[in-house]
Amino acid sequence: MAAMRMRGVLPHTVKTQHVRFHLRKAIKQSCVVSNGHFCTASGKETATGRTVVVERRGPVVTVALNRPEVRNAVNQETARRLLEELKAFEEDHSICAAVLHGIGGNFCAGYDLKELAHHSASLKLEQDVTKGPGPMGPSRLLLSKPLIAAVSGHAVAGGLELALLADMRVVEESAIMGVFCRRFGVPLIDGGTVRLPKLIGLSRALDLILTGRPIGAQEALAYGLANRVVPDGQALQVAMELAEQISSFPQQCLRADRASAYHAMFDAASFTEAMQYEMDHGLPVIRVESVAGATRFSSGVGRGGTFS
Repeated sequence: MAAMRMRGVLPHTVKTQHVRFHLRKAIKQSCVVSNGHFCTASGKETATGRTVVVERRGPVVTVALNRPEVRNAVNQETARRLLEELKAFEEDHSICAAVLHGIGGNFCAGYDLKELAHHSASLKLEQDVTKGPGPMGPSRLLLSKPLIAAVSGHAVAGGLELALLADMRVVEESAIMGVFCRRFGVPLIDGGTVRLPKLIGLSRALDLILTGRPIGAQEALAYGLANRVVPDGQALQVAMELAEQISSFPQQCLRADRASAYHAMFDAASFTEAMQYEMDHGLPVIRVESVAGATRFSSGVGRGGTFS
């Protein structure tokens, strides 16, 4: 993680005329729409007094940090709420993807260092990562469904670590990322030293980790830290479009492939073991989704690489 606290493919630039996928009207049964845990009857929580605000849009939920007065820095209450909402997303079978973003022009400035400075006695951090949450809240989760970060303004320190939790990062042109906590002796204990080297390579990760320097959107894109760069004000919109597109695909197949990629990167002991995991988890999908998909293709759907 990064900021806090004290604890814890080809990418391409997206222009204003973002190419939109024509989504199929019928979302898979695993993404049946319901109001569920997340929202009021109107589909949106009131933001008043809430440090985390959620909104349900069909098969996608948005989770927003709502402390704009401190650039969405995370305190203990916010960390707890963020963890609760992402756990609820994980457990709700009618939701296929989530978008994490910040309200008020910034993604997240990391852990609230004022809270750390003045209320450190009340700060309870679980050292055993298998028994409790990280300082930023959800950083120790292993989600089974896609999470996309819509990054505007600052995503630094623990905020960078939250962005690393996501599968993809849609980054606005003026956004700044970095390990800003380097200046104050606050370690990365929300997965920053684990996820960042895997994502962009050890050499580049050490550059950012050791210097704490800011990195802009275009450099982040070149590094592979950003997956899309979009004009200011459009990260949430583009992230939602990506989430909706992802939600339109057959979900068991998508999640099996996603899980296999993560397993190969973080858990597999060998190439052979990774290949076996891929086969073991992909084979059951063929009967459930692949035969039906092949039938649609043979009838003319998707010819020429179309996604409509």
